[in-house]
Amino acid sequence: MSVVLSTRGLVKRFGGITATHNVSLDLRKGARHALIGPNGAGKTTLINLLTGVLEPSEGTITLDGQDISRLSPHERVKRGMVRTFQINQLFDTLTPLQTLALTVSQHHGLGLKWWQALGANREVTARCEALLAQFHLTEVMDQPTHILAYGKRRLLEIAIALACEPRVLLLDEPVAGVPAGEREELLQTVAALPTDVSVLLIEHDMDLVFSFADRVTVLVNGAVLTEGEPSQIANDPQVKAVYLGHDDTHGAAHG
Repeated sequence: MSVVLSTRGLVKRFGGITATHNVSLDLRKGARHALIGPNGAGKTTLINLLTGVLEPSEGTITLDGQDISRLSPHERVKRGMVRTFQINQLFDTLTPLQTLALTVSQHHGLGLKWWQALGANREVTARCEALLAQFHLTEVMDQPTHILAYGKRRLLEIAIALACEPRVLLLDEPVAGVPAGEREELLQTVAALPTDVSVLLIEHDMDLVFSFADRVTVLVNGAVLTEGEPSQIANDPQVKAVYLGHDDTHGAAHG
């Protein structure tokens, strides 16, 4: 399988602290790749480097063979790398239908004319309807986002990301904070993501990691400890010692 997203020798320093140390990572086309590690391992810093929120101190990031290390977050989205993000502040008063219409319209270059496109543009309407159905949001599509159940809000986050038609989806702790009763629908939806989308999952929940991922990278103290198939990682003594044996592996804190 070809490599879609790649980092080489990625370093990020904050003053005298090295948060990311010489990280090299390959995300293959269609992969379900999990990034795990204890709190403070540098996962969030690495994702911020990949998405352009932070600039690397050293090293390179390539997407489809093109160096994107210095591109803005907006440019990276346009090239097909999208991260799920918190929607609370942005779209609180909009409905899921309005939110997706806005996202799809912008992605298709229609700017902020989404309120016209909502009924007038068949392509936008069809895409929104498909996303609402795919993410089990049709029944709540006209409700303001702020009153949705938390699991539905997380589903909407992923739907927004998919509306941008990503080649690479950075799935940032999709089940964090989701009540047990709402998790199954979310897990099934994540498992059914399109196979042409390559997914990098950042997650603390080991049950999700081992049910979803076909490849796992373990980050410790900002550096790659090891990488392999889930069965290898689950039985790796080093990994057990630094991470899997910890009591907080099911926590939702960011590292």
